[in-house]
This record gives sequence, structure tokens and C-alpha cells, in this order.
Amino acid sequence: MRKKVTVVGAGNVGATTAQRIHELGYADVVLVDVVEDLPQGKALDMLESGPVLGSDSQVIGTNGYEETANSDLAIITAGIARRPGMSRDDLLLTNMKIIGSVTQEVVKHSPNCILMVVTNPLDAMVQHAFRVSGFPRHRVFGMAGVLDTSRFRTFIAQELDVSVEDVQAYVLGSHGDDMVPLVRYTTVGGIPITELLSQDAIDRLVQRTRQGGGEIVALLKAGSAYYAPSAAITQMAEAVLLDKKRILPCCVYLEGEYGIDGLYMGVPVKLGEKGIEEIIQIRLTEDEQTALNKSAQNVRELLEVMQNSAQSAG
Repeated sequence: MRKKVTVVGAGNVGATTAQRIHELGYADVVLVDVVEDLPQGKALDMLESGPVLGSDSQVIGTNGYEETANSDLAIITAGIARRPGMSRDDLLLTNMKIIGSVTQEVVKHSPNCILMVVTNPLDAMVQHAFRVSGFPRHRVFGMAGVLDTSRFRTFIAQELDVSVEDVQAYVLGSHGDDMVPLVRYTTVGGIPITELLSQDAIDRLVQRTRQGGGEIVALLKAGSAYYAPSAAITQMAEAVLLDKKRILPCCVYLEGEYGIDGLYMGVPVKLGEKGIEEIIQIRLTEDEQTALNKSAQNVRELLEVMQNSAQSAG
């Protein structure tokens, strides 16, 4: 029996994610959006690709949540996208309202599901979904680290003219300008990157990684990245649905790990059918810990804005 996945948001990220999962053939997909007929049209188009792809998985589109009932995994991509010149912080309050209402509906119809949040600003949005859902922390997490790490690996492979398959890296912290690429753990064919690139080159690639999303927004003029994000989401979805127990950087709720308590932050985890099955703690240098703490402080500031807004509204 195939698993059931709900994707909330039929924009570029959500629709591309739904298509990627459909192509794999191991899960039926429900695509949800508030725009009338949009998810239905995109879902039908995807479904009709099945005979060509050899996928028997079903895809349906809906404007409600009844069809999402008893989903194994719910992926939330709904929200407004970042525009040129817009910081992730600018998205905060609008997307907070969207995430809150979406989470309530998903939880109502699939009380045993696992929640993956993708909407930006990611760290604050997944923390809001965690609070609204009432789920245990291992069943609510965010996608960011896999995407940021993929960008870092891409830039390194381009710089060295090598296969991306041979580049291994980790990016921790918040999803934004304060992310923390761990250069010490970055290797190419098992060789430390510091043996292959100058410090200036490494610093340049780290900075490009931090601004990876903004670079694409500036080029597109309207809209934001979706090919790489949807690929990252799908890798995480596979880890859950197929119980692959992948070691991946995910945005998870920390309760003292890495010296951070009560906050969602990107760190390495074991991801399987139960969701976050283990938070993997690695030793950080003083500089790395300082950078992670700075990243955490910026997330706390977003949460304070959200809390103040909620109190004002109340």
C-alpha cells in the first residue's frame, strides 16, 4: 500500500515537489491550494504523466482539506514568496498567519502525520507550526539545511571542476544570511577542502552559499527558487516514507543540544519513518559555536516580533 503525502501550496515549490514525489511512484499525493481550480489542474496534468513515467501513484488537487485525511506526511510550502529587495523578515507576519491556519487544518484531518515546513522565514515558521500543532518535536521539522548544503556543494564542485557526488558538506544554523557552513567537515573525495582551495576562495563560496536564495531571486526578477528546494524536500520525504534513516541537516527543535534550548535550528539529524529519530551532536570550535549562537539569536528576534504581533492582535 502506497503512502499518502499532502503538499500544501500549489505554487512553484509545492507543485514541483508534488511532481517529483509522483515520479518516484511510492506515494499518492494530495495538492492543496486556496486558488480555485489551480491545484486540480496541476494535479491532473501530473497524473497524466504517469503512463510515460511508469508511475501508478495518484495525484489529486483540492481547495479543501478533507481529501488530505490520514496523510503520512504533510509538506507545507504555502505562503508568499520573497521578492527582489525583500528580506526574509519581511515575510514574517503574513506567512505566520498562513502557517497557523494551514497547520490547524492539516492536524485536524491527519493527527498522526509528520509535518515538514518549507515556508520562509523557515526557522520561525516551523517553530510556529510546532506550537500550533501540539505535536511532539520529532514529528515537526523544517527543510533548509539540505538545500543550503546542496548549494554549497554545487559551488565547490564548480570551483574545482569535480563531480558533485564527491563533495560532502554541512551547513548548520538558520536558513538565511547567518547560516553556518562547516568548512572543517567539508571534503572532496574524502580530502579536506582546505587542502584544495585557498582561504579566500573558501570564504567566497561560503558567502555565495549564504546569499544563494537571494542570488536566484535577483536573477528571476519575480519569484524565487523552486527546482533545488523541491529536490531537497523530496530527499527528506524519501527518508521518512521509506525509513531510510538518512543523516541530513534539518531544522529541528533543540532542548539543550548545541547549548540551545527551546528553539528551532538547523543541525544534523537521523531522519526516518518516525521523523527526527536522533539529533546528532558534533563538536564545534569556539568560532563555529559563536556563529551558531548568533544565528539562534536572530531567530529569537523573529519569534519576539511574532509574539508581540500575536499579543497586539489578542
